[in-house]
Amino acid sequence: MNARSAAVLLVLLAALGGGALLLQQQGQWRRSAGVAALGHPLLKNFQAADVVSIALREPGSAITLERKGEQWVIAERAGFPADFDKVRELVLKAIELKVGQSEPIAEKDRARLKLDDSGLQLEFRGADGKALANMVIGAKFFKREPDSPTRAGDGRYVILPDDPKVVYVVADPLTQASTKSADWIRRTGFAAEKVKSMQVALPGGEKWKIERARDDAGWQLTPSRAGEKLDTIRANSASYSLNNVELADVAAPGLKPADTGLDQPLATFVTTTFDGLTYTVKLGKASGDNLHASVAIAGQPKATGAEAAERQKKLEERLPAERALAAHTLLIAKSRFEDMFKKRVELLEKKDAGRKK
Repeated sequence: MNARSAAVLLVLLAALGGGALLLQQQGQWRRSAGVAALGHPLLKNFQAADVVSIALREPGSAITLERKGEQWVIAERAGFPADFDKVRELVLKAIELKVGQSEPIAEKDRARLKLDDSGLQLEFRGADGKALANMVIGAKFFKREPDSPTRAGDGRYVILPDDPKVVYVVADPLTQASTKSADWIRRTGFAAEKVKSMQVALPGGEKWKIERARDDAGWQLTPSRAGEKLDTIRANSASYSLNNVELADVAAPGLKPADTGLDQPLATFVTTTFDGLTYTVKLGKASGDNLHASVAIAGQPKATGAEAAERQKKLEERLPAERALAAHTLLIAKSRFEDMFKKRVELLEKKDAGRKK
């Protein structure tokens, strides 16, 4: 090797050595930056009091939660009330998120971890409509191989749009983050209490009615027929069917009655109470384990009895929310109406077929 070749080789070795040193330093910087971020809040300078709306988006689904006065509502459900506790929980979870791990991420890995357009986009907005904080929530993180992929996980992979080349692991599965309206609605429905009468119209023209003269009196089946005896347990079960009804979901606005089946109801229940109210409930087509339903409440509350004043106050407090349900198409579990879907003959006491005459 001549002197000139040796000199060139020395220059190349120096250049390669310098490059290796640079790469090593960059790796050390990334590791040190990741270590420095450990335990720090994921969302900096984020205050719950500033949040006015929350937008959750993923392919094919979206939910926007908006603060209206003292309550939260769902924009995509025509302003139907959201569960305040669930909204509060999501905001507090976001504030409490700490960096558990952070690493650079390549474009191909973003898709694998659902940190691209396939992920769940979560954005908290202020009064001016601008983002206060946002993130993309990706795949579940497991400390060890899960026995079932449906498990909530030990955490989630997330990225911040302002720094999309870094992936963070947070030690919370963020199960509260959902674009399903059923996960956000206020489930409290309505309560037909102190039932005075219940009239039921079922498919095929089947109809029956039970009623009583006082709150503590026995039930009578109308019209009564000779030789029939109403089964008290079944009558009581039917009368309690519309007490403390919880909602499974609320249908999207804009659906036609033909879409929900409420143009030709599967069943209609008209219930009057000793408080002076009439609840008319109509049931339509099924949606999974639920039925499309509508409820209308007529009359003015007139509580009676020893604690009439206290009861009157409670009725007046809850009735505005119950009456507001008339503006929405509800989804209620089919199982809620099992005792009301009985035919007239099924309400009667069964005769002992084995008894000797």
